[in-house]
Formats: sequence, C-alpha cells, structure tokens
Amino acid sequence: MTEKTQRIRDLTQGSPTKLILTFALPLMLGNVFQQLYTVVDTAVVGQVVGVQALAAVGAADWLNWLVLSVMQGLAQGFSILMSQYFGAKDYRQLSRSIGASVGLCTIAAGLMLLISQLCARPVLLLLNTPEGILGDSLLYLRIVFSGIPIITAYNLLASILRALGDSKTPLYAVVVATVVNIALDLLFVMGFHWGIAGAAAATIIAQAVSTVYCFLAVRKITIIRLEKRDLLPARDMAPTLLRLGFPVALQNGIISVGGMVVQSVVNRYGMLFIAGFTATNKLYGLLEIAATSYGYAVTSFVGQNLGAGLLKRIRSGMRSAAVIALLTSAVITLCMLVFGRAFLGMFISGAPEEAEASMAIAYHYLAIMSLCLPVLYMLHIYRSALMGLGDTVVPMASGFMEMVMRIGIALLLPLAIGQEGIFYAEVGAWTGAAVVLVTAYYIRMHRLWASRQS
Repeated sequence: MTEKTQRIRDLTQGSPTKLILTFALPLMLGNVFQQLYTVVDTAVVGQVVGVQALAAVGAADWLNWLVLSVMQGLAQGFSILMSQYFGAKDYRQLSRSIGASVGLCTIAAGLMLLISQLCARPVLLLLNTPEGILGDSLLYLRIVFSGIPIITAYNLLASILRALGDSKTPLYAVVVATVVNIALDLLFVMGFHWGIAGAAAATIIAQAVSTVYCFLAVRKITIIRLEKRDLLPARDMAPTLLRLGFPVALQNGIISVGGMVVQSVVNRYGMLFIAGFTATNKLYGLLEIAATSYGYAVTSFVGQNLGAGLLKRIRSGMRSAAVIALLTSAVITLCMLVFGRAFLGMFISGAPEEAEASMAIAYHYLAIMSLCLPVLYMLHIYRSALMGLGDTVVPMASGFMEMVMRIGIALLLPLAIGQEGIFYAEVGAWTGAAVVLVTAYYIRMHRLWASRQS
C-alpha cells in the first residue's frame, strides 16, 4: 500500500500556502462536525429539558474541559516528535515514539479517570455551583469522565495521523461520530427522556465510534511497525516525549483553572446569567474551529520541515498561515455579529422573560469575543509554530499568562463596571498569551537561523 493510498503526506515539498490550506480544511470540517454534536447536545438539553439543565451543563463545562484537555495536550505534545521523525524519514524511531506514546497515554488515562471521579463533587462545590443544579452537573461529569480512556485513545490516534500529514481520516471519523451522536441524542433525551445523562452517554458512544475508525486507519499505515518492546516507554524515548507532552497538558490545565475561576464568579450571578454565559461558550467552539485547525496544520508543517532542516520554508509557511488566519477570523466575526442571535436561539428556551434576559447576556458576550477574534487566531498560529519547533515550554508559559489575565480581569473588573466585566476576561487572556507567543517565536527563529549560519 502506497503512502498516497494511506493519506499520509510529506509537508516538506510544495507550496506552503496550498499545503496549510489543504491540510487545515479537512480538520476544519472535522471540527465543524465535532462542534455540531456538542451544539446538538446543548441544544437538545436546553430546548427539551430546559434552562436549568442548560445551566447545569454550563457549570460543569470548565471542569470537563480541564480533564479532557490535559489528555489531549499529552497526545498533541507526543505527536511533535512523531512529525519530526517522519520529516527526517526515520521510520524506526517514528514507530518507537508511537509505541512509547501508547504506553504513556494508557498510564495517564487510568490515573486521570480515578482522580476525576474522586474530585468531581468537591470541585463543583468549590466553584460555587448553585444547589439547584449541583446534582445534574455532577451526574453529567460522572458519565463524561467515564469515557476518559476512549477520548484519550481517539486523541492519540488522531494526533498520529495528523503528524503524518493525514487530516482527512480524523474528518471522516468525526462525521460518522456526529451522525451517531445526533441519533442517540434524539433517542436518549427526546425518546427515552434520560435528560442530561442521555446527552452525556450519547457523546461517549460517539467518541468510541470515532476511536475505532481512527484505529483501523492507523493499522493500515505500513511505515509504522510496532514491536512489543516499543509499547514500554524506553529511557531514551519517554523523557523526550514527556518533555514535549507534559508542558502542553499543563498549559491546558492552567488555562482550565483560570476558566474555572471565571465560572465560579459567573455562578454568583444566578441561573439566567449562567445559562446565557453557557450558550455563548457553546459557540466558542465555532469561533475557534478554524484557529485550531490552522494550528494543527502549522504544528505538522513546522515539525516536518524542522526535521528536514528547512528553516526558510518554515518562515514562508508562517507568513502564509498568518494571512490566512486573519482573513478567516474577519469572516467569522462578521457572521457572528449578523447571525449570532439566531445561533444562540438554539440553546435558550423557557418563559419569554427568562429567555430574553439570557439572550441579551449571551449576545453581548458573543459580540465582544467575535470582535477580538484576530487576537485568538494569532495566538493559535504562533503557539502551534513553537510546538512544531519542539518548544512546549513557552506555550506553557503563555497558558500561565492566560490564567493570570483571565482570573485578574474576572475578579477585578466586575468591581468597577459590574457583571459585564466578566465578558472581558476571555479576550484579555488571549491578548496576554499572544504577546508572549509572538515575541518568543521570532526570538527562537532568529536563534535557529543564527546557529545554522555559524
């Protein structure tokens, strides 16, 4: 079987603009479908079960993202080494890095499953979760966290495919999973009346389907030849993988902590405010879809070209990526400002007065985030470039900056201008992180260029 039929792709040759776009577009479509089943979950819960159920899911959002993003970060960090070995055409080391990643992710998933179940209730209480929605929030988290091994496996398999230039297989996997999730949402929530539990169960089953799809695709890649010993993290491989993966996981964890502090502040303003805030946060994924897709493309592009020693090509690719990202963010901003209320209406239901109050909160927050989207897109481009260069420490530091900015603004600005101050916590966090990342990227590239010239 040829590399072409396996969909893996060498990103060290051809037009950088075309490669980044063609690599990112399937990821973007995949993210659209992934967000679709998140949106459907929320819409079904909000419309069928009600505003209180929507608030319960929202109160659990950041804790859920904390756990899942840590596992995603590990897999993403591990894939950096894979892309570099693939770019260098060192397929034996590529196989060893994949085997060691499987072993490390298995251990991490088991530990995270145990910790998350033990800490779910205490953390919800710490976040000032209202008593009226505490039980539903906890039930939702219990079920979602039981799928940690499944989502870890999916993220690792998808990261392997992306590192080897295959962005289409994860797309197809998510499309299939989306269809399954929507069908099960309708069956479990609307048909069986299982409420929040039904939406959570539908998500886990859909994730399992996407995991199996990616696994079957990875098995067909002939350049990956795993031996049993590869699954045991070797002394020369495990430290390198952890050096790359742990900072990314920690970065995501740090960002989540900041988000949970914001959520604890939001929870003080009552159920309607929580529901409106949650509705906008569910659209956050749509705002960020293209940014994360370009980010994955940039990480793979930079990683492969670094492995091949093509620094000039990295610079050219980054210029193309920045222009593409800025144009895309402008289009999304316009769409959200024009059609935002219609999107938000999918999540908000209930008595007219309640729905109107939640909608006003949600749209105001959405407008602020939409206008600042270019900052978010630059953040993703430069963070991903640094990761492709093998630097996961500065992205981790940017995560710390995000946390400081997010917490500082959420706690202090409402004291001056009221609850509206919370809306600026997110864009303030983006700005602080972007300054760190852009500065670090140009410093690192200058040093790499200077070292190659000497």
